[in-house]
Amino acid sequence: MTPEAAYAYLPDDWTRICKEAGLPAFRARQIVQGLYRDRIASWEALTTLPGAIRTEFAGRYPLTALREVARTPSSTDGVTKLLLEAADGERIETVWIPADGRITQCISSQVGCDMHCVFCASGQLGCVRSLTAAEIVAEVMTAAHTMGALPNNIVVMGMGEPFMNYDAVIRALRVLNCQQGLNIGARHITLSTCGIVPGISRLAQEGVQFELSVSLHAPNDALRDRLMPVNRRWPIAELLAACDAYTAATGRIITYEYTLVKDFNDSPTHARELIRLLQGRRARVNLIPLSPVAEFDGETPSNAACLTFLDLLLRSGIHTTLRRSRGKQADAACGQLRLRKLKESADGQS
Repeated sequence: MTPEAAYAYLPDDWTRICKEAGLPAFRARQIVQGLYRDRIASWEALTTLPGAIRTEFAGRYPLTALREVARTPSSTDGVTKLLLEAADGERIETVWIPADGRITQCISSQVGCDMHCVFCASGQLGCVRSLTAAEIVAEVMTAAHTMGALPNNIVVMGMGEPFMNYDAVIRALRVLNCQQGLNIGARHITLSTCGIVPGISRLAQEGVQFELSVSLHAPNDALRDRLMPVNRRWPIAELLAACDAYTAATGRIITYEYTLVKDFNDSPTHARELIRLLQGRRARVNLIPLSPVAEFDGETPSNAACLTFLDLLLRSGIHTTLRRSRGKQADAACGQLRLRKLKESADGQS
């Protein structure tokens, strides 16, 4: 295995690395504890290791550093978005969401996104590159240093499509999940996809208990085509077939995300169409009133329309929640802060 940054390794990897370096197994345990329990900021701080080993490992397995560029806290609900800069100058977003004694962190998997969902700011400029596993873990470690706490829940719902960076994302989540490290429970880790069917099929065979969330957003192909170009590659029938196979293989319930857009997909007719799609499947629905972005002219539906939609799904027996809007002051919708900073930079140079 080619040497990678420190955060990319699982405890078993450190045991192997230490063995190859002629070190006893307890050194691997010290490294894992230093990285995740003590949250060291540099190898030099890991004083339980001899100095020569610290120097060697600092050169071979660097600690991934993400620099905080901007922070946009919300004064009303505690949500904070961090704009972080990688070593090559590219910027990503992560969102810190406290609620009911728990902390959820929404993390990114790519710099930008190539899926081009019309209501998502992340996709406006396309995907620059995928993040490494170490950079994905570093989002969590950087936020822990910045916010002074560790998250209880991880949702991979930030910038990028996780299944277009599958290997790095799964390795990072295994690192975050491992008991000797941060020990974030598998069922407290959610992967969200816009509908990459091969990724869903791969995840079904991983033997992990991560939660799966699928962005549906429309009850038929004609509407979904207009919102999500990915639907032209994997239309709803093919997507749901993959989801059914996933549930059969894992026994897991899938959450379907459905963004409500005024006068587009929020009518009782649309609700009944969605019910016909999902009834009989092991599914839950998360309704999300649109968070407006400048690049999409859709509007947020009225509270009455959202509640009517919710009521119809609940009466049909589909477990459904209506997400209350949070983080608007923090530019918390995906990609908004990065896009705003890029535009400010471009305006300053013009």
